[in-house]
Amino acid sequence: MLPLSSFEAGLDVIRQSPKDGGVLELIVKRPQVNAREALEIGTLDVAHGLTGDSWNQRGGSRSRVGDPHPDMQLNIMNARVIALVAGSRDRWALAGDQLYIDLDLSADNLPAGTRLSIGSAIVEVTAVPHTGCGKFAARFGVDAVKFVNSPVGRQLNLRGINAKVIQPGTIRVGDVARKVPAAAVASSP
Repeated sequence: MLPLSSFEAGLDVIRQSPKDGGVLELIVKRPQVNAREALEIGTLDVAHGLTGDSWNQRGGSRSRVGDPHPDMQLNIMNARVIALVAGSRDRWALAGDQLYIDLDLSADNLPAGTRLSIGSAIVEVTAVPHTGCGKFAARFGVDAVKFVNSPVGRQLNLRGINAKVIQPGTIRVGDVARKVPAAAVASSP
């Protein structure tokens, strides 16, 4: 676990994340609480999120008791942030997100409502904030939580963003995530 100063030293590299056309580096399904399975290929479904993930079986603190929050179907984290926070790639999945993309996730770049095409699927960024929690602190340290929840961390969405599936499809590690132009959004289902 690194000190806060080490995380802050990595900000320049994180800020160089692509604004568009970022690579999907890792797909992780969570079949049950505290279980993780890395996938090479995943299926995104409008009703279930990432097929095989337990999102639809979990109640959320921001939804009715026992119901999964529809705007928290997918958690997306910047691959450069998790590389810095987790260290080795085999620890990335501990963050608990499903998609790790080398992409600028800041609110300036991906405001709520922005749609991304990944493989044959389309997801929409939601307004629900994604913040570091106790599990994140236990796995990566208190300074990691301070880093992602700092003012600059929140501005850049270093802990990640929430999204929901708009168009079902297949995604693969190595797929490029691209912003869907506004004109295409108006004509999509």
